Amino acid sequence: MKGKPLVAAASLLAAGSIVLSGCEVPHTSMASANEVVTCGGKAAINASGSTAQANAMNSFVSAYSRSCPGRTLNYTPNGSGNGVSDFLAGKSDFAGSDIPLAEDQYASAKRRCGGADAWNLPVVFSPLAITYNLYNVDFLVLDAHTLAGIFNGSITRWDDPAIIALNASTPPEDIKVVYRSDKSGSTANFQAYLQSAATKTWTQGGGEEFKGGVGTGAKGNDGTSAMVKNTKGAVTYNELSFAMNEGLSAAEIKTPGSRKSRRPVRIGTDSVGKTITEAKFVGKGNNLVLDLSSSYNTTQDDVYPITMVTYEVVCSKYPDPATGQAVKAALQATLGPGQIDLDKHGYIPLPPDFQSRVSGAVDAIS
Repeated sequence: MKGKPLVAAASLLAAGSIVLSGCEVPHTSMASANEVVTCGGKAAINASGSTAQANAMNSFVSAYSRSCPGRTLNYTPNGSGNGVSDFLAGKSDFAGSDIPLAEDQYASAKRRCGGADAWNLPVVFSPLAITYNLYNVDFLVLDAHTLAGIFNGSITRWDDPAIIALNASTPPEDIKVVYRSDKSGSTANFQAYLQSAATKTWTQGGGEEFKGGVGTGAKGNDGTSAMVKNTKGAVTYNELSFAMNEGLSAAEIKTPGSRKSRRPVRIGTDSVGKTITEAKFVGKGNNLVLDLSSSYNTTQDDVYPITMVTYEVVCSKYPDPATGQAVKAALQATLGPGQIDLDKHGYIPLPPDFQSRVSGAVDAIS
């Protein structure tokens, strides 16, 4: 496959600083230095869920073992839907999910937590890259309506007039859609974007299961990225770090804001950072649910429109105090040394103002 790999995006994420509320934030290596980790509780805890955060979780697990020698966190990346199911069934100590608990899941979570509330705690931001495999295509522009058409099967060729209108040229090839076969927060976030930004084209609905009705399924972000790498004419939606690992090319996205400037939006520190500035806390108390939907149809220039936040779903108070202490320590390490250098691997760490609020919630776990 010849194309522009995501090394450029990686260097953008690693080299720059994130702009938040008009303030320049230093590199994350300095931002997390003061987080206190209070070790204790069970020697080993288990979690499962989001594959999008799997590469970041490697850093979180390492940070926990360094902060609390002899303590371990075992994480199974089996998809957001499975992770939440494991947590609700008491099979894991917390879940990783790219979407917060649904309203009808809170009652089950409260029973699982022995009568205590469950909280969604954001730990990292993950851009969703639209990755493709097209020979000799170094630059590809798509917008919400062409993406909706591709993923619902109404656009089946790369030389479709709707795609040609956004690009100087594209090859006369069939489009091979690749989607997540498992229940996925990546799918839920992608379909939420299509529902909002391409209302007239995407009528298939949303949720963790892919509703487009076309293409070939693969399990996990690792599965979809590998399939695109090995399939000529393929396209999918990938959490950025997996796309980077496979050296895939990523489309630039034309948004309402970029139409004014006549520049499509690429994944980078600045464009994803602007997305994060538009995020709002909508949960109550320490249930720190974030809403990023304002970026879907943003009229601001250079705002990347498809970004996820990954949560750890936890009990506010655990039936077993030793488990609660260990989960608290693991998340303290996640928010401290675990955030360092995440940008080099395709993630956007928590900005300091977000980090402070999440740290307060983590410290309240018992």
